[in-house]
Amino acid sequence: MATTMSVSFGLVSVPVLVAPATEDHRIRLHEVHQRCGGRIRHRRVCELDGQEVAYADVARGVEAPDGTMTVLDDATLERLPLPTRHVIEVLGFVPGDTIDPISYQRAYYARPASAAAERPYKVLVAALARTGLVGIAKTAISSRERLAVLRPRSGVLTVHTVFWPDEIREPGPAPTLPVTDRELELAELLLTQLLGIDPSAVRDEYSEALNRLVAAVTAGRELEAPTGPREPPQDLMAALEASIRASRRGEGAT
Repeated sequence: MATTMSVSFGLVSVPVLVAPATEDHRIRLHEVHQRCGGRIRHRRVCELDGQEVAYADVARGVEAPDGTMTVLDDATLERLPLPTRHVIEVLGFVPGDTIDPISYQRAYYARPASAAAERPYKVLVAALARTGLVGIAKTAISSRERLAVLRPRSGVLTVHTVFWPDEIREPGPAPTLPVTDRELELAELLLTQLLGIDPSAVRDEYSEALNRLVAAVTAGRELEAPTGPREPPQDLMAALEASIRASRRGEGAT
């Protein structure tokens, strides 16, 4: 379902319809009772009176240090004094390759919401595509204000929500073991040999394996145990050289 918002940059405001750009096709695994296969249902129960609560009667609450609860229903939350609730406020523009991919969250498509919005919308998308810049914005999607990155994709403006900087963990110390120049040369050569991949040709093997597992369990058959992860090579140089030879033969690095 699309949400009506507006992209604001400088003195320009572009009304847009924002909708999710992705969808999940994974097979859903339900919680069930192991003994009989019955579905497990989670109920909403009030901890004060022990009564089950209908979804229509569920609100949000903020607990104070003394334990008192301030209840916020949907009508109250609609009055949240947050300018970005209905606006994608562009703060500035930066080169697209300066955004760390680890910060990306969910992607949305933003399309012009009216005929009057089409021209400024197309100008913005074309300018981003020509300059290689992306917009850094603030917006409130899914009831929480987030940073967002605006970039063009096939002539359409995409809005990627991103983590706030303080939400990204540091990776910790990197390995300090030194590598040789020859190891680096072979690794770089292998990378160039394996250059190029079509993501659309990659299969979702988890879903395929899950379907085979379900069919086997239903039929009472056993499946072969999957092979475990490969151990690191004892001789790195030999493994790199063998991988390069295999890639030249079109066999891939196996």
